[in-house]
Amino acid sequence: MTTAPRAAIEASRARSVCAAVVGLQWGDEGKGKIVDRLAAEHDVVVRYNGGANAGHSVVVGGERYALHLVPSGVLHPGCRAVIGNGVVVDPERLLEEIASLSAKGVDVSRLYVSDRAHVVLPYHKAEDGLREDLLKAGRVGVRVGAGVSQEIGTTRRGIGPAYADKVTRATGIRVADLLRPDALRPKLDIACRMKNALFEGLAAAEKLEWRRFDPAELESQALDWGKKLAPMITDTTQLLHEAIGRGERVLFEGANATLLDVDHGTYPFVTSSNSSLAGVASGSGVPGHWMGRVTGVMKAYSTRVGAGPMPTQLDDATGDRIRERGREYGTTTGRPRRVGWLDLVAVRYSAMVSGVSEIALMLLDVLAGLDELKVCTAYRIDGQITDIFPPDGTSLESVEPIYETLPGFDDSVADSRADGDLPPNAAAYARFVADYVGVPVTTVSVGPEREQTVMLRREGAPA
Repeated sequence: MTTAPRAAIEASRARSVCAAVVGLQWGDEGKGKIVDRLAAEHDVVVRYNGGANAGHSVVVGGERYALHLVPSGVLHPGCRAVIGNGVVVDPERLLEEIASLSAKGVDVSRLYVSDRAHVVLPYHKAEDGLREDLLKAGRVGVRVGAGVSQEIGTTRRGIGPAYADKVTRATGIRVADLLRPDALRPKLDIACRMKNALFEGLAAAEKLEWRRFDPAELESQALDWGKKLAPMITDTTQLLHEAIGRGERVLFEGANATLLDVDHGTYPFVTSSNSSLAGVASGSGVPGHWMGRVTGVMKAYSTRVGAGPMPTQLDDATGDRIRERGREYGTTTGRPRRVGWLDLVAVRYSAMVSGVSEIALMLLDVLAGLDELKVCTAYRIDGQITDIFPPDGTSLESVEPIYETLPGFDDSVADSRADGDLPPNAAAYARFVADYVGVPVTTVSVGPEREQTVMLRREGAPA
């Protein structure tokens, strides 16, 4: 029988073993690579928010792994991977991902899923699509980013509706319910009655197609998922506290990014969870102040998928060049990402909100070959210059970026492997980032492979 840890582990002791990785932009910063690298130093890796709408790409030995729900730490033998209670789990996608990893020789026997995580069901995906189609039709009175489209730009994976059901409670279904037939069916009966009535109304507004959901059919599917996932389902909050109590090193992996946080991001063009450091406590049951090391991950430029304002967006040949060199297409959807110059006003805000202690600067090699590099260091709003970021979709639409220009560097940056190897202008770019944000750059990525990483001195940016 496992002995429960003390009710309160000494905070200083916990901080010595707990660390977190968060994105500092609009997602897709390369968190998967950093988590994969840090996982070698940890015993447990925890995913604490989001769902199958997020995607991490990790390249190991020339093999690319696209992870959507499974924490990146699964690629390290002996490291336990935990899907926390703050994640909304699509069981079908999770089982597909587990099968794909197993086929590539990855050991998934140390994967655990919270019994309190909520489940994404087929009707959540249908609702997501119907809502987006209605917003796209432009007749629901919602103002949108840059006035181009009224849709939020979700991945249509049902994430938002699943989180909404979690909050409304009556129609929320947890992973534990997949193991409890007597509890599952009544919940599905209620959910299907409500969803079918909702869909009929939504679809009628624009004559959209929809299908009625049958609780019996969903019950059979859900119970089958439960049988397959049963060995992995557990109380992950207890698991984590026991691990920390034993002094095991635990790494918390955020999905999406700080500028997509439902409270602190560019609302309403955000995700449906707390994807900043704020999500650790609610999404895992481990206090946020126990994080002794918080690594903020950022690209050397800006990208965004879906709708919403992005002040530094490039709609020209330079933007196209960066997109192709950086393979800027969504891991989950394959959608081309919008590309722009680095927005340090936004990054500094994210670093403040998530309390990062160090920065990992990713995809620096993508900028190689450009003669000049522009970096946004201030905004002009209504004729006034400010370096304060407005975390609101409507306010951000009207800002005009103010740039500083830095000299470019050549392709030799990709050959860097150690502190001091970076070309002078590349090192200066990293130093500029650290000085502006006020947080040291400790890691620079110069390619997709694990070894294409330069570790800098922990006390500051490149010399």
